[in-house]
Amino acid sequence: MDIVETINNALLYIDGFLGSAGYFPYLLIGVGVFFTLYLGFPQIRYFGQATRIVRGQYAKKDSPGDTSHFQALTTALSGTVGTGNIGGVALAIFIGGPAALFWMWVTAFFGMTTKFVEVTLSHKYREKTEDGTMAGGPMYYMEKKLNMKWLALIFALATIISSIGSGNMPQINNIAQVMNTTFNIEEWVTGGVLAVLLALVIIGGIKRIAKVAEKIVPFMAVVYVVGALLVIGYNYENIIPSFQAIFGSIFSGSAAVGGFLGASFAYAMDRGVNRGLFSNEAGQGSAAIAHSAAKGKEPASEGMVSLLEPFIDTIIICTLTGLVILSSGVWSEKHQNTFDRTDMEFVVGDYTDNNPEDVNKLMIHLDEKRSVPSEVKEFTGTISLQNGKAISDGFTLLNARSIAEDVIYKDKDGNPITGEIPVSNGTLEDSTIVVEGKSLIHSAELTAVAFTKGYMGESGKYVVSLGLLLFAFTTAIAWSYYGDRAAIYLFGPKSVLPYRIAFVALFFLGAIVDSTVVWTLAYVTVALMTIPNLIGILLLHKDMKNTVKDYWNNFKSSGAD
Repeated sequence: MDIVETINNALLYIDGFLGSAGYFPYLLIGVGVFFTLYLGFPQIRYFGQATRIVRGQYAKKDSPGDTSHFQALTTALSGTVGTGNIGGVALAIFIGGPAALFWMWVTAFFGMTTKFVEVTLSHKYREKTEDGTMAGGPMYYMEKKLNMKWLALIFALATIISSIGSGNMPQINNIAQVMNTTFNIEEWVTGGVLAVLLALVIIGGIKRIAKVAEKIVPFMAVVYVVGALLVIGYNYENIIPSFQAIFGSIFSGSAAVGGFLGASFAYAMDRGVNRGLFSNEAGQGSAAIAHSAAKGKEPASEGMVSLLEPFIDTIIICTLTGLVILSSGVWSEKHQNTFDRTDMEFVVGDYTDNNPEDVNKLMIHLDEKRSVPSEVKEFTGTISLQNGKAISDGFTLLNARSIAEDVIYKDKDGNPITGEIPVSNGTLEDSTIVVEGKSLIHSAELTAVAFTKGYMGESGKYVVSLGLLLFAFTTAIAWSYYGDRAAIYLFGPKSVLPYRIAFVALFFLGAIVDSTVVWTLAYVTVALMTIPNLIGILLLHKDMKNTVKDYWNNFKSSGAD
């Protein structure tokens, strides 16, 4: 086992106690359900008011803050609309089946209320820093109102880690992969160029970030939505079957044609809720940091603006991505690709997709939440190759939860290998060997292929490339701000510059490291922020209700901002 797999396995173990633990989806959705009932369905009742506020209808020039309501919304959206909307949805469907999209909707609907609560409280307890800018977020209400400095420290530290593991490295990793697949641009080139641009933007602080966000976010959303509709419209006959697949597989699970993408109820819920959280960040407390900079005297006013985020991010954009993938049918088809080492596993025996018994055994083997032991064993031994093709038997190569086909083994220079290669515990011992073939695919690569199955043809992948470039890049910009606010809270204003330098350096590094490890790190860091934040807002439920009452009383008398 090499260092990459060791790190990935360690992160998966940690994640088993956090985001992938059985309690986590119930905690996340449960908090949203509680506040939805406690506050009387604010995501429905205040939706119209939110749109009026964001249009500046009640804005007052003398209100304290750094950005307008619209700038705060677009900055927060730039942080949420990213790889989760393109690669994350594809990964959720890949692992959890069509039902994962349903659980993303559930997370978004109740997440609108959760976002409303966390933003309102963060805006209420924000502070002005030494340089005159606003700083807010869950760590401030944890300290100032709950008197739980220790919880605030945990959240702030998790925010810094999450800014790297969630808002930084996964973003550039997906950009670099798609740019390489679409334009044959080396990953390090993409990482280098965008790292320079990132540095130029974030050095200007929140005001420059907000100006960039308010221009890029609306443009990129329109381009992506139009592109998605062109694919869905082309495959219109599959729209109803796609919804049938989503709702029909909620409790029964599903199996993909051409693979064994079995999705149990637990898997679909787990991946749907986690991807929904990764996408819209409702409950994580991150966007509350951006909204805390908004001009306004009434915290609930900015809270109402924020409830639009999960609606735009998940219910609109993620749904369109999901329908593109499902209606095009590519999620259940094998495609030519280069295999990631962490997606590969050699197992003992000769398995085929045509044998239901084989498929069932492999589904059980790949189900991490299985209740019965797996009969499938990892392969250890040597494989004989002739011109890159295996001429020995007794093993099957699994890649991306499917049986690999037309497999070619190449050396690091791209030449087909002739000879024997060793395999230990299901893994190639030589990490330089490149393996190519047909298998299921996932993440942004799957979405890119799906976008070619419409009116735009092969040009559709350019929409994904552009969308991913803009979505992911602006996400990194927003997360740099979240991280530097957390750094100020922990270490003071002098820590901002070192943090930004480290952020840019790790952004470049994210372009060239293994994608699976990056995504696993993201799962861990998201949960490290979410759990303390959910605990905090639950403890302040009465404070929240009183704040909303104050807003409406002031609004009736003076038109609150």
